[in-house]
Amino acid sequence: MQQLSSNFLLVAFFLYLASTILFAVSITGRRFKNKEGEEKNKSGLLGYIASILAVIASLLYFIFRWIAAGHAPVSNMFEYTTFLGICMAVAFVIIYPIYKNNYLGIFTMPIVMLIIAYASMFPGELQPLIPALQSNWLTIHVITVALGQGILAIGFAGGLLYLIRVVDFTKTSKKVKGVEFILFCIFCTVAYIMLGMGFGAADYEAQFNYVNENGVEAVMGYPMPPLIGPNEGERISEGFEPFLSTPAIIRSNDLNTVIWSILGGLVLYWGLRLIIRKPIGGLIQPLLKSVNPQSVDELSYRAIAIGFPVFTLGGLIFAMIWAQIAWTRFWGWDPKEVWALITFLFYAAYLHLRLSRGWHGEKSAWLCVIGFALIMFNLIFVNLVIAGLHSYAF
Repeated sequence: MQQLSSNFLLVAFFLYLASTILFAVSITGRRFKNKEGEEKNKSGLLGYIASILAVIASLLYFIFRWIAAGHAPVSNMFEYTTFLGICMAVAFVIIYPIYKNNYLGIFTMPIVMLIIAYASMFPGELQPLIPALQSNWLTIHVITVALGQGILAIGFAGGLLYLIRVVDFTKTSKKVKGVEFILFCIFCTVAYIMLGMGFGAADYEAQFNYVNENGVEAVMGYPMPPLIGPNEGERISEGFEPFLSTPAIIRSNDLNTVIWSILGGLVLYWGLRLIIRKPIGGLIQPLLKSVNPQSVDELSYRAIAIGFPVFTLGGLIFAMIWAQIAWTRFWGWDPKEVWALITFLFYAAYLHLRLSRGWHGEKSAWLCVIGFALIMFNLIFVNLVIAGLHSYAF
C-alpha cells in the first residue's frame, strides 16, 4: 500500500511538470485562429486539465498512505510538506476557473513541484505516532493548517506575479532588491534539493556524540559536511571538524543544511546573473506583458481572504484544543506556537490595511509575499532548527 501511494505521488509530480510546460506554451506558444477568426491557444486548458489529474493522483497518494499508516499522513516533515504542496494545487484548481489566468498556472505549478521535491528530502518511511499525536485532533489541526497555508500560497504566487510585472528592473532600487531576494530564496530551495540528492547518492553521513537540550548524551547525524557542530559535540566518523559549535537549543545538523542551501543558492543565483547580466526578474518580466495587474491583485486578496480564516481555525483554535488535550495547557510559548501567532497577526494586519487603509496594488503584493515568507520560515527554520515541542516533526 505504501508503494502504491508513492507511485501515485510520482505520477502526480510528473503531471504537475506537464501542467507547467503546457501553461508555459500557452503564454509563449503560437496562437491559431478558429473559424470565427478568433485567436485560440488550448494549451492553457490542457495545463488546467493536467493540474486536475495531478491533484487526483495526489489525493490518491494521500488516501492510500493514510490506509497504510492507519492515521492521517501529516505527522512528519515529509508528509506535512507534501500535503502542503497538494493543498496549494487544490486551491489553484478551485481558483483558476474564476480568473482563467494562465500566468498564475506557470507560477503556481513550479512552486507545488518545488514543495513536493523539498519534502522528498526528508525520510519518507511510515512511522508510528508518538503518544502526543495519537488524537483525532492531529488530523483536524494539521490538515486545516495545511489547507489554509495552501490557499495563502496562491496569494503569494499572485503577489510575486504582480511584483515582477510592475517593478522597474532597469534601475537599481529597494524594490528590485526585494524581488531578487525572493527569487534567491527559491534558488536556495533548488540548491537544497540538488545538494540533498547529490550527498544522498554518495551515501554521505557524518556522526557526532553531543549533549541535547535536556542534558542527555545522544548521537546526531549530518546529511551534509559539517560546517557547524552540535553542543559539546565530538565527531565519531571520519572527516574534518566543524568550524563552530551551537547551543543545545539549536538543531545543528538542520542549521548546517540551511547554511549549505544558502551557499548553493548563492552559486546558482549569481551564476545565472553573470550569464544574463541583469536581474532575474528582468529576464522574466517581458513574458508577463499581457498580465492585468488589477486582476492579479484581486486574485491575491481573495485567496488570502479565504485562506486566513481557515489557517486561523487550524493554526490557533484547533491547535489550542489539541495542546490542551496533549500537554494539559492550551498555550506554552513553544517557538512554533509563537510563530503561528505572528503569522496570524500579520495576515490580520494585511486584511485591515487592505480594507480600511486602501492598501491595494504594489503594497498589497509585498504583504502577500512577506506573509508566505513567514509561513516558510516557520516550516523550515523554526520547525527544524529550533528545538521545541514540535521537534518530533523531523
